[in-house]
Amino acid sequence: MNHLDIKKIQEIIPHRHPFLLVDFIEDYQPGEYAVGYKCVTYTESFFQGHFPEEPVMPGVLIIEALAQVGAVAILSKEENKGKIAYFGGISKCKFKGKVGPGDKLKLETKIIKQKGPMGIGEAFASVDGRTVAVGELTFMVG
Repeated sequence: MNHLDIKKIQEIIPHRHPFLLVDFIEDYQPGEYAVGYKCVTYTESFFQGHFPEEPVMPGVLIIEALAQVGAVAILSKEENKGKIAYFGGISKCKFKGKVGPGDKLKLETKIIKQKGPMGIGEAFASVDGRTVAVGELTFMVG
């Protein structure tokens, strides 16, 4: 298994606090897949307004976290080092559960297609084995 701590993640993708939404990578294969985690805490700034009475991680941030994990997979390929993976689109996205403070969000993105600088990642987010979001993420490397 290939592990990456936060410093190694930051060497691969350009995201930084407060928008870096991956705490560590448990395993990855350059150009193929990555599995990472976001440890969600009550101190996340988005919980101040989403929602104060019932803190819920916004779905778009779950998708962004999945995209960042996918970016680790694609940007860890030697020929992509130092580049940026941009969002090209989202399809087949479904939210199946809530994510809140104390949850350890598992993020899995598998690269299922790539042609030149464009590709598609199949993404799954879960908490304690329960799927909370799925979708296909299109990316462009530039």
